[in-house]
Amino acid sequence: MPEVRIEIGGRSFEVACQDGEEHFLHSAAALLGAEAEVLQAQMGRLPEARMLLMSGLMLADKTAGYDDQLREAQERAEAAEAALAEALASPLRVEVPVIPEIVTDTFAEIAAQTEALADRIDEMTA
Repeated sequence: MPEVRIEIGGRSFEVACQDGEEHFLHSAAALLGAEAEVLQAQMGRLPEARMLLMSGLMLADKTAGYDDQLREAQERAEAAEAALAEALASPLRVEVPVIPEIVTDTFAEIAAQTEALADRIDEMTA
């Protein structure tokens, strides 16, 4: 089991991890270290235990916020999938507008008058 040296809040720690997990340990330590730096900038130097506790709590708070966002996104995705499934399951309904009879009658009358006018023009020019 490899021993890895990490630095958090300006302090070094020796930590054991599984083979091949060193990269993840360094990444986690970097996250914790970033929170420790924020604490030290705001509050100055803290006792080691308090710095680690507060840094861990700050990361846990961020993680809880991300969990809430993920849960909301999953709920929206499930709702969208359900709406899509419902839309695909129901038959497609197409509504065709109906032209009122008075409009078609009026167009027919205009067409008849136009034809009559065209016939009269043909008679006059012939």
